[in-house]
Formats: sequence, structure tokens, C-alpha cells
Amino acid sequence: MRTLKEREAIALIERHIEEDPSRPGPADARLIQYGVPVWTLIGSVQAVDGEAERVSQDYQLPVEAVEAAIIYYLRHKAAIDARLAAKDS
Repeated sequence: MRTLKEREAIALIERHIEEDPSRPGPADARLIQYGVPVWTLIGSVQAVDGEAERVSQDYQLPVEAVEAAIIYYLRHKAAIDARLAAKDS
């Protein structure tokens, strides 16, 4: 049985995150309404010491969408970290 917090996290992800149909898999997931890749948002969140509100302002996104990206990242950390590393090489 899932906790309320777990169900809320799943609902937030389902509302805001989708895999890119041309690049399936968590490494290239993106925001549904905006097309911004999760890995891009995570790189920005990391650059501003975890300030989701600042990233939402910088990208003109709802804070909830950035929070969904962070939750998704925590569930797919290895794949998204690898995507971030590939961008930097």
C-alpha cells in the first residue's frame, strides 16, 4: 500500500512529466506542457543550490512543474546524472 505522500508524488509526476517519444527513457523525459527536458531543469536546480522557485522564475514555469522534475530525478537519478555528464563532455 502506498503512502499518501507517495501517491501525491506519483500524481505530480504524471501531471507534469512525459518521456520524449523520439527518445524514450527517463534520461530525456520532459515537461508535458513546456517541452523542457528534466535534465536541463535539474542542472539549473543544482546550479542554484536547489532553489526550485528561482528555476521556475528563470524558465517561466510553475514551481509545481519544477518540483515534479526534482521528484522524477530522485526516482531516475542514475539515468539523468548520466545525461547531465554526457552534456558536459
